[in-house]
Amino acid sequence: MTARPDTRYSGAAPAATSSSGPTWATRARWLMKAGPADYMLAMSVASTSLPVIGKHLEPLGGVTAMSIWGVRHMPDFLSAAVKSWFTPGIGEVRQLERDATNAVTEAALQGVVPARDLDITWPAPERTPPVWKAFEHRKNVYRSSVRYGDSPAQLLDVWRTEELPTQPAPVLLFVPGGAWVHGSRLLQGYALMSHLAEMGWVCLSIDYRVAPNHRWPQHITDVKTAIAWARANVDKFGGDRDFVTIAGTSAGGHLAALAGLTGNEPDLQDELPEGSDTSVDAVVGIYGRYDWEDRSTPERERFVDFLEKVVVKRSIAKHPEIFQEASPIARVHADAPPFLVVHGSGDTVIPVQQARDFVARLRSASRALVGYVELPGAGHGFDMTDGARTGSMATAIGLFLNEVQRKRTIARAKQVI
Repeated sequence: MTARPDTRYSGAAPAATSSSGPTWATRARWLMKAGPADYMLAMSVASTSLPVIGKHLEPLGGVTAMSIWGVRHMPDFLSAAVKSWFTPGIGEVRQLERDATNAVTEAALQGVVPARDLDITWPAPERTPPVWKAFEHRKNVYRSSVRYGDSPAQLLDVWRTEELPTQPAPVLLFVPGGAWVHGSRLLQGYALMSHLAEMGWVCLSIDYRVAPNHRWPQHITDVKTAIAWARANVDKFGGDRDFVTIAGTSAGGHLAALAGLTGNEPDLQDELPEGSDTSVDAVVGIYGRYDWEDRSTPERERFVDFLEKVVVKRSIAKHPEIFQEASPIARVHADAPPFLVVHGSGDTVIPVQQARDFVARLRSASRALVGYVELPGAGHGFDMTDGARTGSMATAIGLFLNEVQRKRTIARAKQVI
């Protein structure tokens, strides 16, 4: 395993010369090669070191980084918009895709979930965007802003109903998305966690540190810290410390998958006390990014460029091991935990081929359960904007996780016997 990269470098313009730092020649080369986006990021990161006001300026780095991300994805957004405006009959096609959501989801779970569990009434499509129900969902927030680490950013919300069964409840840790530059639990995952809470689960929705002020691998370190906290403390909120699963959307889907595939790996948890348990019992990736190396398409080329400039702040040509070790698709192994991958076929931010390739790799190597639900026509962030698919997605995930828990319970009983 390649050694974990040095995280002391801030990611801004090269610092002043020191015996171990960049030379003046290095700084000069950076100044000659840097573009407007590089200068903007350097200024936003440097501003956080200002006395008194610096800590209040940290969000500027995220805003700058999100702007750069948006510019890189603009060609894909425009292409999708033009297609939706001028393709004859596109309205009818989209309606057919929405109408097929429940049938497609049920078919995808055949062989993953027992047939008797699929004999249910699936949620009816809704016209209301799920995000409009945020306050309704938040009735299941049991405790807010619980610390899971020493950093001010390491906070989580506990989702559960007031009354729980006497036995410890299964646990889901939810990792929000945000292109690795925004890691807020606000508004993300609400429909899923509310659904699971009503089923008797305890859900933990986390914040984590993000680029450009905190470069990779701080993101995954924080996720690992949250898992370890859950393994040690979730029983205080009625959760089962011996059954902890993880899910995430977009960048959070990447982090959830990577965490699931690298449980207890020392390289990714050297900030944690020795003996901390960062393994998970199942993983759900929702429109996630699973490959940080592939540059085979213009979209993937732009993505790697974004990682180099904003998130990793290293060149893939000089440090390929960092990008490989951060790629879930490159970390698949036979002992991977059970996986469910959910993606929309109409995603223009992270094209669906990412999910298909990842699932194919998992199914070829893992001995555990692997499920894949491809929602016809669904786009990126559908769980916040698309009421026609969100209910089915939450239901499918609940069925999958319940099946994993059932099998785990049986296995434990056999061990006891």
